Amino acid sequence: MTDSSNSIDRLPPLNALRAFEAAARRLSFTKAAEELNVTPGAISQQIRHLEEFSGGPLFRRTGRQVLLTEVGEATLPLLTNAFEQLLEATHVLRAPKRRNRLMISCAPSFAAKWLAHRLEDFQALHPEAEVWISADNAVIDFAGPEIDLAIRYGGGNYEGLRVEKLMSESVMPVCSPSLLEGKHPLRTPADLQHYTLLHDESPEHDPSCPDWASWLKARNVKNVDAARGLRFNQAAMVVEAAASGRGVALAKRAIAAGDLENGRLIAPFADGTNEINFAYWTVWPRGRTQSPIAREFIKWVKEEAQSEQVVGV
Repeated sequence: MTDSSNSIDRLPPLNALRAFEAAARRLSFTKAAEELNVTPGAISQQIRHLEEFSGGPLFRRTGRQVLLTEVGEATLPLLTNAFEQLLEATHVLRAPKRRNRLMISCAPSFAAKWLAHRLEDFQALHPEAEVWISADNAVIDFAGPEIDLAIRYGGGNYEGLRVEKLMSESVMPVCSPSLLEGKHPLRTPADLQHYTLLHDESPEHDPSCPDWASWLKARNVKNVDAARGLRFNQAAMVVEAAASGRGVALAKRAIAAGDLENGRLIAPFADGTNEINFAYWTVWPRGRTQSPIAREFIKWVKEEAQSEQVVGV
């Protein structure tokens, strides 16, 4: 009988393969450790095991930089494809019992102020659908089968994922109509000196997105203290504060759209809008075969976003 442990087809440990694939793709043991939620030492140890298995080095270490050897370069695309196939297989294994279930991840503000009140229309079109919204700012790990797709606000550079632009974004001052019933008019940006400024301190950093200081400077307004006012770490909270009459917010258009449509908010300045570089994107793993209900949702949400961009607010 042949000893299977000596067979040329013997597979190395899966953890070692995952460590190598992540480190080779990122050319960094530290970034691979962050991705896999282990220590850099654990990555080094797993790669040593794999190099012992292969009989030669997979990386060339040049000072603080690591580069792939010829064997490493040949192995990486095969392993990346293999892990994508494993993820797809896992997704398919669970597909029968979640045929009409759709799990969508998106940022809390977008979920609350843009997506939630539109889902009723999608449910009317697809009553069989079981839609779950996971509202979270964290980067989604598609390694598990739970999340089908995500809607993300950012620059659109999401490594290893299929990315489609959903809609662009802009910011503008907004406030409650009741705020203008006081003794001070709000006809020009200079009139903001009489109002509380509401600041969006969301964690996403887009250099093209103005804060109050840069928005006022661009309009040559010098009599308004841009640093004063209230600060919030979620865009939805900024919009809600404005709608409740607590001040004037510099808000993202998509997050404020519903309240502008129903009259809870108004945009007091005709020329107050600034286009920004960040946008909203639908993302999901490359190689994943989307379920019919996921494909229907992607088609529907793109139509919703396009109709809003055409109509405007």
